[in-house]
Amino acid sequence: MSESRTPDTATAQNAASARYPVTDRVREAMAVSLRGVDELLPQAAWEQKLAKSEATGVPLRIKLGLDPTAPDIHIGHTVVLNKMRQLQDLGHQVIFLIGDFTSMIGDPSGRNSTRPPLTAEQIRANAETYYAQAKLVLDESKTEVRYNSEWSDPLGARGMIQLAAKYTVARMMERDDFTKRFAAGTPISVHEFLYPLMQGYDSVALKSDLELGGTDQKFNLLMGRHLQQEYGQEPQCILTMPLLEGLDGVEKMSKSKNNYIGITEAPNTMFAKVLSVSDELMWKWFTLLSFRSLDEIATLKKEVDAGRNPKEAKVLLAKEITARFHSAAAAEAAEADFNNRAKGGIPDEIPEITLAGAPLLIGKLLLGAGLVASGGEATRMIEQGGVKIDGATVSDKGLKLEAGTFVAQVGKRKFARVTLA
Repeated sequence: MSESRTPDTATAQNAASARYPVTDRVREAMAVSLRGVDELLPQAAWEQKLAKSEATGVPLRIKLGLDPTAPDIHIGHTVVLNKMRQLQDLGHQVIFLIGDFTSMIGDPSGRNSTRPPLTAEQIRANAETYYAQAKLVLDESKTEVRYNSEWSDPLGARGMIQLAAKYTVARMMERDDFTKRFAAGTPISVHEFLYPLMQGYDSVALKSDLELGGTDQKFNLLMGRHLQQEYGQEPQCILTMPLLEGLDGVEKMSKSKNNYIGITEAPNTMFAKVLSVSDELMWKWFTLLSFRSLDEIATLKKEVDAGRNPKEAKVLLAKEITARFHSAAAAEAAEADFNNRAKGGIPDEIPEITLAGAPLLIGKLLLGAGLVASGGEATRMIEQGGVKIDGATVSDKGLKLEAGTFVAQVGKRKFARVTLA
């Protein structure tokens, strides 16, 4: 960035030192900002930014940078999006930054090896899908979509060298994942040092007031504060959100762990998966995923502690999440479907499969119908009493089914209407 476009340092410092009154509305906004967060740094500076915004009527600029490394997102990813939506509802401007340039470097955060870069075609396709899903949470009218190639490409080699001169190798090596990799003798490529610099430079280019991220992004977020000061800007505050435990209540939500809820999953599946979380984990999910007020959630928890069935609270959460990504009608239908299954009923809509080879061994039928991933899984489910044909539990692994049409069920949620010829 050239000197002619660099803000005057003294002006930025004077603006930062000005004090604005902390009103009740500012305190309410501060409470919303702090809801469910891991860290908000520095809190006093963010309170003053909120006070300044109220006094001047100028919305704050809130940045979330996402590298589109995968096309689909799950509700664990929406924890940060929910926080952005809460801040949008306070009147602030959200910047949904797609890291099409930084994706070509690969974020080293939390990595024990160099992340493979994506092609431009992969980045473009993933970004389109990602934002289409993010819009299910964000207020599109208050969302500015940007790509960091807008300012990163024009930076050029000269600008990159000037940017790299604003941070030391010693400071870079304080980063936990770099320290561990260096100590273990694991290679660290020079280009990986550029990632946090480029993410920080995004904050300079966008004049960000607040940057959000997961707890694993703290180093990169603080880099934005450092570089903004280097360029004479008032430094952004940073807000990190905790990682959401998945359905197992232990590991963070992840597709690789198969403990996730995809936001494009069918409403019946989404509803049932939310109801499967533990009573204890439910309250963290309420805090991070629900748009109910903290007072409402606290009241609900008191009622459960006093004897109300926790399932009733969980149903409210399941319906809210399902309605957000589908519709209120779909959430109501999902609840009815779940209740029907709980009574031993069959869902209204199940896959219809046609198979050949009668008489067919039960394991091969389940595999052919897509109800199990392997013959081993079919055997385990039969041994556990988790397989039913037309409502009757199957206990014989050697069962052969003759030609006909029947409903096969595995576990509580997997059904198929199989026509065997």
